[in-house]
Amino acid sequence: MTVSLAKGQKVDLTKTNPGLSKVVVGLGWDTNKYDGANDFDLDSSVFLLGENGKVTNESDFVFYNNPNGGNGAVVHTGDNRTGAGDGDDEQVKINLSAIPANIERVAFTITIHESDKRNQNFGQVSNAYARIFNEVTDEELIRYDLGEDFSIETALVVGELYRHNGEWKFSAIGSGYQGGLAALARDFGLDVG
Repeated sequence: MTVSLAKGQKVDLTKTNPGLSKVVVGLGWDTNKYDGANDFDLDSSVFLLGENGKVTNESDFVFYNNPNGGNGAVVHTGDNRTGAGDGDDEQVKINLSAIPANIERVAFTITIHESDKRNQNFGQVSNAYARIFNEVTDEELIRYDLGEDFSIETALVVGELYRHNGEWKFSAIGSGYQGGLAALARDFGLDVG
């Protein structure tokens, strides 16, 4: 049974699903009617964070050009450049039991590629969601629909998996940023010089 979350809610993932280790985080979105000359390309990225809330090195930033992180525990399955069609637009496979011990949180983000140059923002995006499902059984465990709360933002922290007393939980964050991927990367400890 799927647990639907609202912004700010947290839920147990492994405690309520004993033996769960392989999950997939699916991220999806649609674009509203858009008159611009450019495609609307949204990208999902994952930041593997230590206890200080920062990445420990560049390989802890997982995205379409660096699809593996956490010693192979986190795998980005590829870039969808249009968001067309039903279902997940991008997915990240996670082996919870293989995430290195120094990683406390796994943050999931969505950014708009070249948002400034293309004059695009999340006010032009609808039906954005994150869902977590069991990779082995395909059972959807958690779903978080972001709603239409965004306007000028160009990056979103959708949610995060985090360790608590040896178990993994999920927190629905839904926090918007201006400044796109560069702003997020700086906040998570990457030098984007």
